[in-house]
Amino acid sequence: MVERNPTQNPFRPTAGAEPPQLIGRAGLLDEFAYGLQIRSGAPGLLTIFTGARGIGKTVMLGEAEDIARAQGWVVVSETATTGFLGRIGEAMRAAAEELGHGPAGRRITGIGAAGFSITSQLPPAQQLGWRQLGEQLLRLLDEKRTGLVITLDEIHGANRDELAQLAAFVQHFIRDGLPIALLFAGLPAAVSDLLNEGVATFLRRADRIDLHAAAIRDVEVSYAETFASLEYPVDPGLIRKAAESTGGYPFLIQLVGYHLWQLAEVKQGLLSEADIDLALAAAHQRNTRVVLAAALATVSPKDLEFLRAMSQDDGPSNTADIGRRLGDAKNTVGNYRARLIDAGLVQPVGRGLLEFAIPGLREYVRET
Repeated sequence: MVERNPTQNPFRPTAGAEPPQLIGRAGLLDEFAYGLQIRSGAPGLLTIFTGARGIGKTVMLGEAEDIARAQGWVVVSETATTGFLGRIGEAMRAAAEELGHGPAGRRITGIGAAGFSITSQLPPAQQLGWRQLGEQLLRLLDEKRTGLVITLDEIHGANRDELAQLAAFVQHFIRDGLPIALLFAGLPAAVSDLLNEGVATFLRRADRIDLHAAAIRDVEVSYAETFASLEYPVDPGLIRKAAESTGGYPFLIQLVGYHLWQLAEVKQGLLSEADIDLALAAAHQRNTRVVLAAALATVSPKDLEFLRAMSQDDGPSNTADIGRRLGDAKNTVGNYRARLIDAGLVQPVGRGLLEFAIPGLREYVRET
């Protein structure tokens, strides 16, 4: 955990940054933590986090990494940009060299070999070297009663050949009873595509954790505890208003908290409702720039029409109503629905009902 000055703004509205409190995620990493004790083959050691942009997938990877390090495990953290498999190999090499500084019989062999390429697919010889290095490292870690955790973020941008290679390597290590954990994070559509591809069939056995918004009451309690360290207390009614404005959405929780704290520092006095409104406006404007615009950047014109039809409702939308507004056949509406759920833009909230998955998206769609 990161230690911070109690008088310093504790909120971090940046992708993957550790929040002052992890809200609404209690118990989600229990299976992973238990798996670290078993060390090989436990279900929680193969986990995929999915959810909308800004829902906290990267934060969950970071929390898992912290838990693993505290148990003495080696952690390799990567983002799924081109060449990630080679970079993981180099990180394993560095760990192996460090662990190999013992008796000659325990040193890792082949460390002096040429580095791994950063292409989208390792050549056969490097694939063999990667697997051998992984086996040697894992056996050394096994002797120490620990293991290796690999986390891979943003798999929606990953090269499928690299993912297939990584999956094959990890599957081999698991079959050999070696202490390996693999945690992914990505948008629902990318995860669904990955699990449906034959090259990564074994990943279907992974624990899939779909992240959702936190309960507003939990956000309110967290805000109350965090803002209690300010010199001037914030009125509970205003804290409640701020919590409700986040919709329980983790990125907005950080944004709202950040702007409220910043305003309190500047004002150095009791905050008024007008002050709260100013902070909320600043937070939502930034959320629009950073999250909402990016979320719609890749949708098709037809999908955008579907979202605009949804935006006519002030609450959950009935898919039958959406179909009538669009004049489309039932099966066509179902296709749009499935794509937008996979993209993390909408979510089912009851039989035949859909709601926007990201706070503020309804209003943003209305204006575009």
